[in-house]
Amino acid sequence: MSRIASEFWVKAYLKTLLLRGISAFVTSRGDDQAGAILIKLVPLDGTSTLYQKGLDLDTGAPTWTVFAQGDESEVDAMIARQRSFDPDLWVLEVENPLNDAHLIDP
Repeated sequence: MSRIASEFWVKAYLKTLLLRGISAFVTSRGDDQAGAILIKLVPLDGTSTLYQKGLDLDTGAPTWTVFAQGDESEVDAMIARQRSFDPDLWVLEVENPLNDAHLIDP
């Protein structure tokens, strides 16, 4: 089974959100082909939740797990630490005023 290139997945995800009227931005561009992806959901209340894309080893299906959660500045510090040793990392920020966790995989 072939992998979808990171850049292609990010563009499709952003387009899906745009069509739903949801603001989303690439805050860190990673490797076009194989960069890991983090999604930061921001409910605009000073907090955020950071999700990491993974893979279910039993089924091969993509999964999203909470990587960090809490005060937005603490989550941003976690992102900075991750970027310091993984420059290929993609980071997407999604404005999420309704605090809808389904936005990570619309």
